[in-house]
Amino acid sequence: MWIYITRRLLWLPALLLMVSAVTFVLGTYGPGDPVRVMLGTKYDEETADRLRSSLGLDRPVIVQYADYISGAIRGDFGESLRYRGRSVGSLLASKMWVSFQVNLAAMVVSLSIGLPLGFFIAHKQGTWVDPAAVSLTLILMSIPIMVSIPIVLWGLCLKLSLVPCSGWGGFFDLRIIVPAITMGIPGVAGLARLMRASTLDVFGQDFIRTARAKGLSERYIDVRHVLRNAIIPVVTILSFSLAGMLTTGFITERLLGIPGVGDFAIQAIFNRDYPVIMAFTLILSSAFVVANLLADIAYSLIDPRIRLS
Repeated sequence: MWIYITRRLLWLPALLLMVSAVTFVLGTYGPGDPVRVMLGTKYDEETADRLRSSLGLDRPVIVQYADYISGAIRGDFGESLRYRGRSVGSLLASKMWVSFQVNLAAMVVSLSIGLPLGFFIAHKQGTWVDPAAVSLTLILMSIPIMVSIPIVLWGLCLKLSLVPCSGWGGFFDLRIIVPAITMGIPGVAGLARLMRASTLDVFGQDFIRTARAKGLSERYIDVRHVLRNAIIPVVTILSFSLAGMLTTGFITERLLGIPGVGDFAIQAIFNRDYPVIMAFTLILSSAFVVANLLADIAYSLIDPRIRLS
């Protein structure tokens, strides 16, 4: 296992180098000029040239890229072009921490409801519960978040006055309930459908029929054999969800006034704030690679038939 992990980690620098190069080239040669965005209506060629020189944007592209990579290796992602005097690392750290808390709450909702619900639906195959539950999950997955947020706000905030309507107060603040529900509901539906399909597939395996032929109780079979094998496909979804916990949806943050990284990243794109865009891309790429590695390790721990080599 350790050889496999080491080999995967050795690929990480090469992968991040390729991602950073593509992002840097797209940002440099793409449409728009960060200097023009920064100056706005005060733009003139002489002022723009001075600002471009002070930012180092008049240097050769390869020199700019080399300087950025050397700083990124040390954990220094440079200074934001939009928020002068503020380091990109400090800006992203505070925004990503907010997004992480929101996604953690949504994941708790999805896991605590979706997995047991899918397992329960699978046991009700052949009854009216199965098609009714599957239809309900399909409906929940089809509701856009810009529709579900107003509905939840109307019910919990305006009608019942249980939670504040918007803003952010931390993980243990009541205002986290609305984003947790609106972001967690699609996850509940998706996990329930996935868990149902995986459980039904395990029910048809020979070792389950053998266990029942031996006279083992259904509870023991469910816990010891069915659940352990049915959870394997879910690990893949959870690994990518784990990486995605560093960012939240732009729409959710805008509608609920959450100072997360999603809205911040969109603003960075519109403002041509390339250091922020580069750092955000590199961090997310690293998170997805590490999450994929953790998923592979989890496979080997859950299913003894899988060996990493």
